[in-house]
Amino acid sequence: MNRRTFTRLAATLPIGFSTHELLQPTLVLPVNDDRTYWLQLIQKIANPVLTALAQNQLKATMPVESASGQQAGRVLVSHLEALGRTMAGIAPWLELGGDDSAEGRLRKQYLDLARKAIANGVNPQSPDYLNFTKGGQPLVDAAFLAHGMLRSPKLWSILDKNEQDNVVKALQASRVIKPGYNNWLLFSAMVEAALLKYTGSGDELRMDYAIRQHQAWYKGDGAYGDGPDFHWDYYNSYVIQPMLLDVVKTLVDTGKGDKNLLDTLLIRAQRYAMIQERLIGPDGSFAAFGRSLAYRCGAFQLLAQISLLRSLPSELSPGQARSALTAVIRRTMDAPGTFDGKGWLQIGLCGHQPAIGETYISTGSLYLCSVAFLPLGLPETDPFWASPSTDWTAKKIWSGQNMPVDHAIKG
Repeated sequence: MNRRTFTRLAATLPIGFSTHELLQPTLVLPVNDDRTYWLQLIQKIANPVLTALAQNQLKATMPVESASGQQAGRVLVSHLEALGRTMAGIAPWLELGGDDSAEGRLRKQYLDLARKAIANGVNPQSPDYLNFTKGGQPLVDAAFLAHGMLRSPKLWSILDKNEQDNVVKALQASRVIKPGYNNWLLFSAMVEAALLKYTGSGDELRMDYAIRQHQAWYKGDGAYGDGPDFHWDYYNSYVIQPMLLDVVKTLVDTGKGDKNLLDTLLIRAQRYAMIQERLIGPDGSFAAFGRSLAYRCGAFQLLAQISLLRSLPSELSPGQARSALTAVIRRTMDAPGTFDGKGWLQIGLCGHQPAIGETYISTGSLYLCSVAFLPLGLPETDPFWASPSTDWTAKKIWSGQNMPVDHAIKG
């Protein structure tokens, strides 16, 4: 990474961070324009949330945009949404840890910022202590926070004992919320998976029930129902497959899960990732159907996760996956009105479109867009970043290139 590129990155550092000692990176790496763009954008997304919460100013400063008549209820839950969803996306990048490179020093700064933000959010004495119990929504975002913790053991390890205890108590507190008979079962399971990983004790019944039900709800060709019914939306990527994979992997890693099941889930996830890549149009747009479109590029979390896991199917090269994800990120995040004048996200899919926000959508909800950035957890020498840019499937087909046909999977 050269000085010019790093200077552009440093310009997006959180308020209160000094960049003086970072201006002389000790390791020069090749510039990758896609990675530079992703880094600039994930900082732009995360900075308002993490900086405000690290300073105990999140509730005081974050606007809460919501559907008409929903403001009072959303104020109670939107701040945990913002933290949990931001952490779910930025965690793999933090897990790379600090080093002597310019980007490594930046990660070290963000690890510290994230630690302070989480510590304040789970501290009952903090003015920014977050709601983990009132209403149903806190279960959702306790799960996204738990997912972020699973994705970055380094983040857990830099919390002191008291801070870790507060995280555990906050996650456990969400148990009072009964999940719906749909993808919400995985929110309970994800909370328990994080508790299992970091305390050695999680409710295996909640995890097993969620896993068994989603096995029963599998519809074929890489897609699950959201409960007994199939929905034409992006919840296979927002929630179902990423959480299902990581809950089962946590069980396998702790000697409590079925490795054969994990292998089956991965095959299905690879198929769905293939479908996701094909959904990205030549201009980076995608079909705007179903709920929660205000999560923007977060609709492609599963493609991002399969890339992070280095488990892309053989038909899909890392450079092609990166190019497709970059296109959809640009299409959904660069439109005027995406951010307000103070840098907070606004409701919409392509710019500011308040009518896209359902009654359960508010400012904090929008930070689920960060999960499209999971491959930042791969070093820039990884083929995902180092491979040349490659046309994605729709761009190839609609420019007249000869392409093999697509086929469903069995099982």
